Amino acid sequence: MMLIDTHAHIYDSQFANDQESMLRHADSQQISQIWMPNCARETIAGMMDLADRYPERCLPMMGLHPAYVNETVEAELATVEDQLNRHAFMAVGEIGLDFYWDMSFVDRQFMAFETQLRWAAIHKLPVSMHTRSGHDRNAFAEAADLIEKLALPGLTGIFHCFVGTLDEAKRAIQLGFKLGIGGVATFKNGGLDKVLPHVGLEHLVLETDAPYLAPVPYRGKRNEPAYIRLIAQRVADLKQINLDDVARHTTANARALLPTLYANLLPS
Repeated sequence: MMLIDTHAHIYDSQFANDQESMLRHADSQQISQIWMPNCARETIAGMMDLADRYPERCLPMMGLHPAYVNETVEAELATVEDQLNRHAFMAVGEIGLDFYWDMSFVDRQFMAFETQLRWAAIHKLPVSMHTRSGHDRNAFAEAADLIEKLALPGLTGIFHCFVGTLDEAKRAIQLGFKLGIGGVATFKNGGLDKVLPHVGLEHLVLETDAPYLAPVPYRGKRNEPAYIRLIAQRVADLKQINLDDVARHTTANARALLPTLYANLLPS
C-alpha cells in the first residue's frame, strides 16, 4: 500500500528538532511522497533544503499564501515569479483566498491569486488552493467564481483542506479539481461525513496540512505526514470500502496531477 500526503509544511519550525525521525515515521506508514506548499519568501530556504535532500520524496511547490499577503505583495510575487522561472516545482501553491484572519488586504489577495493562477497555466502546473471563509464571505465560492471567469486552459489542481458542502464538492469537480481531504474528516462535527459518501474516489486526494489540523486521536497536537493513514482509514469507513482501495485510488489521483518531471519519481 502506498500513500501520498499532498499538502504538508514539513519545513515548519515545529519539526526543527525531529525532522529526520518524522520522515522515518512517515516512511514506516508507507507515505511515499510529501508535497510541500510554500507560504512566502521566508519559507523557501527550508522547503528547498528538504527538496534537495529528498528529491524523490519531498516535492516543492512555489506560491504566496493568501494569509501572507500584505503591503509587500509585489516583492513577494516577484520572488515567486523568479523561482518559477529558475527552478522546477510540482505545483503553484499555496495560493488562494483567506477571509478568516484579516480583511485588510483582500483586494491584494485577489490580485495575487489571479496572478498566480495565470502563472500556473503558463507553466502548465497544477495549483494547491487555500480557501478559508470568514467575515460572512465564502472563500470557496469566490475562488470558484474567479476560476470560472478566467477560464484558463488546462488549469487543474486541488482545493486544499476541503470542508465544503456536497454542492461545493460537485462544483470543484466540475471545474476540474480534486478535493484535498485532511484531518477534518475525522472530526465529529467536521461535516465531511455528509459529503464523502456521495463523492467518487476518483475525485479525492489525501493531505495532512502538517503541522496543523491533526486527525483524531491526535487532534490539538502537532500533525505529521504519518497520520495520513488515519485520514485514509476515515475515508474508507465513511465510504464503506477497504483501506487499500482508498490508498490505490488517491495515490493514482495525486500522481495524475504531477507534471512530467515528477511523474516518474514513484514506482508503478
